[in-house]
Amino acid sequence: MSTREYAGQTVDVDPEGFLVDSSKWNRDVAREIAAEVGIPQLSDKHWQVIEFCRKDAEEKGEAPGLRRISQHSGVNMKELYQLFPKGPGKLAARVSGLKKPHSCI
Repeated sequence: MSTREYAGQTVDVDPEGFLVDSSKWNRDVAREIAAEVGIPQLSDKHWQVIEFCRKDAEEKGEAPGLRRISQHSGVNMKELYQLFPKGPGKLAARVSGLKKPHSCI
């Protein structure tokens, strides 16, 4: 396990950069993770997806997969690929401070 510094705090991350403890997440952390993965600014649509992912993970106990995000967040699949172009399921979870979804390789 390694550590990274986001928004002035040191956090543990797994080998792929996902936060180990989602309670260390906040909006400033999300902005810095987003910049790290190539998303320079988070739009209202990004926040809509992020908030859905965090709420769904809290209710279900794990990060939602891409299909669930596209069906229930109000953001369709095409938009998800535009918002998170290098793998929307993984990137949405990572920016949301969640563990990697089981459905992602």
